[in-house]
Amino acid sequence: MTGRLLREARVDVSAISANVETLMRRIGAGQTMAVVKAGGYGHGAVRSARAAVEGGADWLGVVEIAEALELRRAGLDVPLLTWMHAPDAHFAPAIDARIDIGVGALHALDRVAAEASRAAPARVHLKVDTGLGRGGAPIGDWEAYFDAAAAHEKRGVLRIIGLFSHLANAGELADSDQLAAFEMAAGLAASAGLDPELRHLASTAGALRRPAARLDMVRLGIGVYGLSPFDDEGSAALGLRPALELSAAIVSSKRVPAGTGVSYGHQYRTTEETTLALIPLGYAEGIPRQASGVGPVWINGETYRIAGRVAMDQFVVDVGDAPVAIGDRAVLFGDPATGVPSADDWATACGTINYEIVTRLGGRIERSYTS
Repeated sequence: MTGRLLREARVDVSAISANVETLMRRIGAGQTMAVVKAGGYGHGAVRSARAAVEGGADWLGVVEIAEALELRRAGLDVPLLTWMHAPDAHFAPAIDARIDIGVGALHALDRVAAEASRAAPARVHLKVDTGLGRGGAPIGDWEAYFDAAAAHEKRGVLRIIGLFSHLANAGELADSDQLAAFEMAAGLAASAGLDPELRHLASTAGALRRPAARLDMVRLGIGVYGLSPFDDEGSAALGLRPALELSAAIVSSKRVPAGTGVSYGHQYRTTEETTLALIPLGYAEGIPRQASGVGPVWINGETYRIAGRVAMDQFVVDVGDAPVAIGDRAVLFGDPATGVPSADDWATACGTINYEIVTRLGGRIERSYTS
């Protein structure tokens, strides 16, 4: 395994570009935003953003201003939206960097306006809560919220570029109710004298299954990375290719007798003479402790389960009599078309979702990129 990193998240950026192209063909939306928050869902924000733009994304989206500024410093000059802010956030750096600012409360709207000027008006997207119950102005505040935005726009310190919300993906009826609420918000905004050029509501799931929610732009998140947002339809069925493969070099391989206890608490004991392989990944790198005893690991063409508890820095795999040597590669997940487990397999084993499996990776894992 010469040239491979000890702990490696290898990202195929061509898969990201291809996934964006595939989703755009399927959705046919007016404009597309690729969401690269949380370090590009664990894939690396800058490289993921470049690949998404190469695949045809019109916009990029992140949560925090710091994430947006990182993309600008990396030379990404496409339209860019950020939408969650600290109570004491300073908006001037974002305004100066031509970063669009998502605002979901009247007090935040006023603070953005206070830091803007006629020479450099802030580009703002107004967020409304249509039923998700998270960020966004609640329905009782909408009239005052839109009136304030119109007043700031009239003074020349704000440009209202967008109106947006987020579907709860709680079923067709709930999504339809949210779409109706969003349309009501758009009507109230128009009554206040606002004419945002972009209305956006749907993420990957909504964009694929709720055509009426596509509006002027869709925000593509998990699908960009080749993972499905659905329980009943996988990546391959959607024409997507997982971009990230997580692996590590085996650092110890030893024969042990029957009855050998493995890892903390000896929740696993060998039933016969066998070989134990040690992989240097643990919960410090974001490997779920819930994967203890169940996480699938591919080694030399065979898939095994983690033996015993996941520790902070390592876990063990019982490979039986298979010839496994120090330096052989253990793949936790990647593109299942290559025969390895998927992030969905890990999510099922750990009782979570594929989003969490990929975004929690960190610690000593190094990322590499192929195309």
